[in-house]
Amino acid sequence: MAGLGLLSGQTVPRRVQMKVLDLIGSRKEVFSITEETSVHQAAQYLREKQVRSVGVVDAGGKIVGVISHSDVSDKVAAENKCPAWMKASDIMTRDLVTVSPEMTMEECLRLMEQNTIFHLIVLDEQKGFRGMLSVSDILRVVASDEKARADLLEAFIFPPR
Repeated sequence: MAGLGLLSGQTVPRRVQMKVLDLIGSRKEVFSITEETSVHQAAQYLREKQVRSVGVVDAGGKIVGVISHSDVSDKVAAENKCPAWMKASDIMTRDLVTVSPEMTMEECLRLMEQNTIFHLIVLDEQKGFRGMLSVSDILRVVASDEKARADLLEAFIFPPR
């Protein structure tokens, strides 16, 4: 685990080798909205599904972006814009960081650290949208108790310099 600030000092090597598929394989629903969905509807969907981000798909079902709580607050509320008049495509993040179901939790955490992000897009071999993977999802698996999760999350947010 040398070089991975998030996991340094932690005794979790076996769990970080777990594959993305092992974590998301049992999920029954993939949360997504369309580009045409209003930001107001997107915010309601996030609240209803109790998730921090959601994939945005085009008419063909291809993933084209992500909307998070941060996007809604930073790009709409903070700028005093009307969410009912805006579309998901107006505020979504378009630069997507994707992973495959065969990648390990360690690889995912590295990508999150390198890109300073909290969510990854999971694509299957045909580039189909399989869902989102959050740092919280990983920490629940990697860290066995609440204190370990809090320590890992703190290391992720405030990496050692």
